[in-house]
Amino acid sequence: MGFDMKEMIKKNWEKLSYILAIVGPGLITVNAGNDAGGISTFATIGAKYGYSMLWGLLLLTFALAIVQEMNARMAVVTGKGLSDLIREKFGVKWTFFAMTVLFIANFGVTLGDFAGVAASLELFGITKYLSVPIVALLISYLVSHGSYNKVEKIFLMFSFAFFSYIISAIIIKPDWPVVLKSIVTPTIEMNSAYLLTFIGLIGTTISPYMQFYLQAAIVDKNLSLKDYKYERLDVYLGAVWGAIISFFVIVVTAATLHKAGIEANSVSSIALALKPLAGEYAFILFGAGLFGASVLACAIIPLSTAYAICEAFGWENGVNNTPSEAKAFFTLLFGIIGITASLVLIPNLNLIPLILRTQQIAGVLVPVILIFMILLINDRNIMGSMVNNRFQNIISTLTVLFIISLTTTLFVTQIMSLFS
Repeated sequence: MGFDMKEMIKKNWEKLSYILAIVGPGLITVNAGNDAGGISTFATIGAKYGYSMLWGLLLLTFALAIVQEMNARMAVVTGKGLSDLIREKFGVKWTFFAMTVLFIANFGVTLGDFAGVAASLELFGITKYLSVPIVALLISYLVSHGSYNKVEKIFLMFSFAFFSYIISAIIIKPDWPVVLKSIVTPTIEMNSAYLLTFIGLIGTTISPYMQFYLQAAIVDKNLSLKDYKYERLDVYLGAVWGAIISFFVIVVTAATLHKAGIEANSVSSIALALKPLAGEYAFILFGAGLFGASVLACAIIPLSTAYAICEAFGWENGVNNTPSEAKAFFTLLFGIIGITASLVLIPNLNLIPLILRTQQIAGVLVPVILIFMILLINDRNIMGSMVNNRFQNIISTLTVLFIISLTTTLFVTQIMSLFS
């Protein structure tokens, strides 16, 4: 009997170890999404609009779970990245279009994250003219020497400082009935500022880079169809975890900044939302989290962009190569890091609006990538019997239509304002 118990414990432990070895890409992808752009966008929403966009966050989280499950399924069925699949099905011209969209979105998000590095360390009196070049050089060295994975977990731990928003929400005791009502009561304002902010919410929740990064990460781990149910759990957990952080950032900033009439137009004003938890040291907690999340994204996004574009066109790629062996890969990698870091150094640049604009650009470009994904995952020549079911197609298609409708409404609203 004792032997059977030991065998059972051993088998359960082996199964748990196996599951833990699979789980990771989904959680890391969403954690990287809780970067400077994400936190700044959520804080701005809470400070300016209170709880009124929480219903949108709920819908987008649901859509994110569906979209990322599609990524995971394509990865385990085909063993190929999203760039590869786009090239094979649509050819070089459409691949060039998709990669251009990805590059524009990722360039903007990386720019926002270097702005996050600058803003976070300015809380501690460190000028951006010192912090940004040092971080840019450090990231370039780490990713090009293949040692980035060793420090990835450290930066991830920094980003967990945003868990403090959950504790702050418990301390300040917001009006939970009002919060819950806002989650289930859709409200939308037909003005440019509101629509732009909502598009920014989309851009930071379902960012174009996340789809390429997640699928590539699953392929890199050599996961196959037998691992699908565990990887599906991973992406669902990732979506839920991301939603929890986003939800509490909005709730805390709404209950503190919005209530006091303070707009989240600076990093220090966003840090104020943590004052109920950390008191006068709120800026330390927020600054550390923002720095860790920004550095993590400043490394992941240029790296994943270089991989995706080189993979799409069959160019040599990977940090195990030398710059002379993979010229396009390292040109893209160092080019994105160098140019975005340099742009942040422009004197008198207002960092928070810059960060928010990058998320809004990403939000506008999301439908392009989602359309490619929907067409790919419904191709039986690629997916066999693992194509989308009707429910998945309805949710993913409605997500695309909703974002396009929102962008079109914004465009029309701005045109009409010129004649009013």
